[in-house]
Amino acid sequence: MTTMTTTETETTFAQQLFEALQTQHALNATDFATTVSDEDAAYRVQDHLTTLKNAPVGGYKVSLTSAETQQMFATDHPLYGAQVQDHFLAAPAKVRLNQLMAPLVEVELVFKAKAPLSATDSLTDLWHKTTVAPGLELPDSRFADWFPSLAKNLVVADAAVGGLVVYGEEQDTDQRFASVDAVATVNCELTHDGETLKTGNASEVLGNPLNSLHWLVGKLAAQGRVLTAGQRVSSGTFVLPPYLTAGHWQANFDQQLGQVELDVTND
Repeated sequence: MTTMTTTETETTFAQQLFEALQTQHALNATDFATTVSDEDAAYRVQDHLTTLKNAPVGGYKVSLTSAETQQMFATDHPLYGAQVQDHFLAAPAKVRLNQLMAPLVEVELVFKAKAPLSATDSLTDLWHKTTVAPGLELPDSRFADWFPSLAKNLVVADAAVGGLVVYGEEQDTDQRFASVDAVATVNCELTHDGETLKTGNASEVLGNPLNSLHWLVGKLAAQGRVLTAGQRVSSGTFVLPPYLTAGHWQANFDQQLGQVELDVTND
């Protein structure tokens, strides 16, 4: 099991991240280049940051789930970030741009556990034990000029650059999809003010978004954690994300998943 006891340096770093979140004053990544020694230390910082938020954990986001994004951040595996409950928003949602610092827009499937998920669960078990919804994730960072060059361990420490997750109608995964493999066949279209910006496919997410969920459950178990009933997981982006701007954002999904709508204002 990974140790989650923080050092004084890690605790101080978490406090600085929390203050940046509260004040929206971005940190300079170069000032923290040697602050976290490895990925385990980065997760310890994230864990303390989550404690400082003093709010229930509503679920998790999984990042770096495609070969392209892993290459950008010089890693060969995903990362996760704990997300507090009020950062999961039911669609249609409204967000002020100044709620966030330097957000992007990602198109994802959002799973919700109907029962506690175990590291021994197979993909078929996860298919039966979850609901699925179309989603828009708004990743954000407490570091200036973070995308796409922020060091991997700083991404982890910063709650995997967690921002907000907007989710649409939730349906039983095993009712929406005829099989585990079918989850990988979902296509999406991301539009802004009616203009198509991106299209993507669920297979970009570790070959199948259920693989992302499976990875997360195993990673949490290695840290002595369990993904509990009611918690949601934003499982990884279908597309390389554009920056969030004011206007009407919509993600349209096939496979009868529906759409997610988000209005972003400047005030």
